[in-house]
Amino acid sequence: MTATTAHPLLDRAHRLAADLLIPEAERVDQEGVPTSHIEAVKRSGLLGAGAPVAYGGSGAPPDVVRRIAEILAGACCSTWFVQTQHHTPVQVLTQSELPVRERLLGPLSRGELMSGVAYAHLRSYPRVPVRVRREGGGWRFDGTVPWYTGWGLNDVMLLAGVTDAGEALLAFAEARVQQGLRASEPMRLAALTAARTVSLELTGLWLPEESVALRMPYERLAPRDRARTLNANPAVFGVAEAALSLLAEDTAAPLRARLADARRRAYALADHPAPLERVAERLAARAEAYEVLRTATTAAVVAGGGRSMALTSRAQRLAREALFLLVQGQTAETRSAHLRALGAA
Repeated sequence: MTATTAHPLLDRAHRLAADLLIPEAERVDQEGVPTSHIEAVKRSGLLGAGAPVAYGGSGAPPDVVRRIAEILAGACCSTWFVQTQHHTPVQVLTQSELPVRERLLGPLSRGELMSGVAYAHLRSYPRVPVRVRREGGGWRFDGTVPWYTGWGLNDVMLLAGVTDAGEALLAFAEARVQQGLRASEPMRLAALTAARTVSLELTGLWLPEESVALRMPYERLAPRDRARTLNANPAVFGVAEAALSLLAEDTAAPLRARLADARRRAYALADHPAPLERVAERLAARAEAYEVLRTATTAAVVAGGGRSMALTSRAQRLAREALFLLVQGQTAETRSAHLRALGAA
């Protein structure tokens, strides 16, 4: 367990998980995240967990925000994944000094709107999947967003592209089919199909200047993004903890001790004031978290026996969600480090 102190948001997260997410998780896994789940998340106030109090958020400390992610991911990873997209746009707006901050930060912090994010393709630079060019009093987006999660569930999206001058430009758009924006059918995936992930085709999508939340040379943005990917994802600990809850105590106890140790080390590094220092330790802690996750979910499947192969089994769902988390947010750097750790095991 963590040393996180009591907080009202944790009570809300536990209630949401116990009353809705856990009882519905296997059905959601097969049928998709319903809008009613998203409305419940909005009402809970959890979308504003880390958002500024001045804009209607809770301004919760990092340990509380991490624990919320653990609770939600362990309850229903698909619902967690849809809502976790929202927090990057909130962070970008919190740091922005552009006019869109005053228009959207309040509604996003209060959970009146939920945002998605189309950003990960920036990591392909210098390849540019989405090109942005000046057009009139705004910006024209052309290209392909390979992965966009929450289509049909989120209200707005933070869309990223690169200009001809090598600047990363992030702007908000309505998350719907419109002139210059078309979505694929939702992807059928081995896990988290329920999160409604699509690809987006951009053919001259025009956004006004006042929709821009960030514009800077990609070389300046890249270190910030790298820092976000080096640390272990709290969802890993949440899914592992859920898997251990399916085991007899004599089997779970030593694994729970490993989980607590991995979590403690990972979060101590995440809280280090210099986010790009101790990189090797961060990557090692990330790989160890994955190993604990793999062991915990495998144990849950083994303990369930043949019943684990049923699509109604919680153990198999958690095992598939663990596979997803192995590659979610992966970069070339984290992939190489994880493979080295696996080879040395």
